[in-house]
Amino acid sequence: MEHLSDELLIESYYKANELRLSPDFVSLIEDEIYRRGLSQKIRYTS
Repeated sequence: MEHLSDELLIESYYKANELRLSPDFVSLIEDEIYRRGLSQKIRYTS
């Protein structure tokens, strides 16, 4: 995931949630978002 741009990572997060992909996969994306300090750029959905 470190090869993805910040923008593509955020887009991937939203798309994964939209498609209701595995929670484990979404969690991996979230971990990378936090690692990069981008958490302020996502809004959480239920």
